[in-house]
Amino acid sequence: MPASAGVTRDPAGSTAPDATTTESPTSEARSPESGVAPRPTSGPAGPDAKVVIVGQGYVGLPVAMRAVEVGYTVVGVDVDDRRIGRLAEGASYVDDVDSARLQQALDSGRYLPTTDYQHCEGFDYAVITVPTPLRESVPDLSFIESAAASLAPQLRSGATVILESTTYPGTTEELLAPLLESISGLTCGTDFYVGYSPERIDPGNQRWGFVETPKVVSGIGEEAYIRIHGFYSSMINEVVGVSGTKEAELTKLLENTFRHVNIALVNELLVFGHQLGVDVWEAIDAAGTKPFGFMKFTPGPGVGGHCLPVDPSYLSWEVRRKLGRSFRFVELANDINDHMPDYVVSRIVTALNRRRVALNGSTILLVGLAYKRNTGDVRESPALRIVALLREYGVNVQGVDHHVEPYQWPAGVESVSLTEEVVQNSDYIVLLTDHDDVDYAVLEKAADRVFDTRHRVKNAGELL
Repeated sequence: MPASAGVTRDPAGSTAPDATTTESPTSEARSPESGVAPRPTSGPAGPDAKVVIVGQGYVGLPVAMRAVEVGYTVVGVDVDDRRIGRLAEGASYVDDVDSARLQQALDSGRYLPTTDYQHCEGFDYAVITVPTPLRESVPDLSFIESAAASLAPQLRSGATVILESTTYPGTTEELLAPLLESISGLTCGTDFYVGYSPERIDPGNQRWGFVETPKVVSGIGEEAYIRIHGFYSSMINEVVGVSGTKEAELTKLLENTFRHVNIALVNELLVFGHQLGVDVWEAIDAAGTKPFGFMKFTPGPGVGGHCLPVDPSYLSWEVRRKLGRSFRFVELANDINDHMPDYVVSRIVTALNRRRVALNGSTILLVGLAYKRNTGDVRESPALRIVALLREYGVNVQGVDHHVEPYQWPAGVESVSLTEEVVQNSDYIVLLTDHDDVDYAVLEKAADRVFDTRHRVKNAGELL
């Protein structure tokens, strides 16, 4: 098995922190004496290599920008005409890529955003970063299949295709490679090369971006591994090789299942702590001072995005499909985290009853609709479920979130600005996402009517 290669990280910061987890300051870095044998690596195809990035969302666009910056000629493909139109105009919709950076890539003449796969002809590397959602609890790999079917006619001898989309172990070898072979007529491992490298983009994380976060890589065969290792080594600080694509696919699922289960633990602890009259937030902060054997996770109104609500279920589905067993930790975590929005609404109902305010016809202001702070991503956001429940009760729902694009704004939510007048005219205010640009001083003036699910508002009348 290969060892990691590249720049060694500071052991004190070996894991990327996010809005819900932090790591103990004495976390251990990987030991150079771990027994992992190094494998040979080589450089990428060369400075004139043509790179295709399929999917220009929060994962694909940062990869495309970095590839341009290191000298590759990049074709960014997306099926969304609206996205491609904005990219062509130099207007970024991804928080981690500002419009100035996008414009620089366009001005270089080495970045072409397009919906047309004909522009991919003769590519050296193609990176697939498309969604892999769940449909009725079953993995939907149709976007991967569509991307492969569109790339296959453009395959040429010596090209390399890399899958980054989250999926269950076996997808790269059992689905992607055979599909490319069947359509192109070429042979994987002889004529072209295929591998897997799980995306690790953490939207809004200023410390651990694409370049700084170690990249796990794998390939079907030694030559594929060497090419993929060299490709990513040209763009980021550290590359971590594993022995096969299934191990790389499982790595991503393990990372997110770990977070999912631990967030579920503190969420359930919070529910019981509230009923017992114990300040769980204070206990978590105190436990976080332990410099070993504890990793801090914080409660919230639910989980969102593509990772936590989806990825662990991929693993659970695969275990059930192939082994006929239940992955009980994942299923329990799903149950707890999926019901946190319902718990939040139950607390809202109780708080309004204490204030003798009827829920039907009331105006409730939701501050933050994205699932994660400092991003505009509303996919699977707990706010969506909360909105749906409140509207069922006849609530007039208003929302504040300048990060969310208008075309992604939830139906049935009036978009407003966070002003003293709006706050005064609201019967209740719920902080769901603690963006840094929220004017917390305005909320603190009406703190007695604020339900703070993020532990951010001083003297909030209700704390999750």
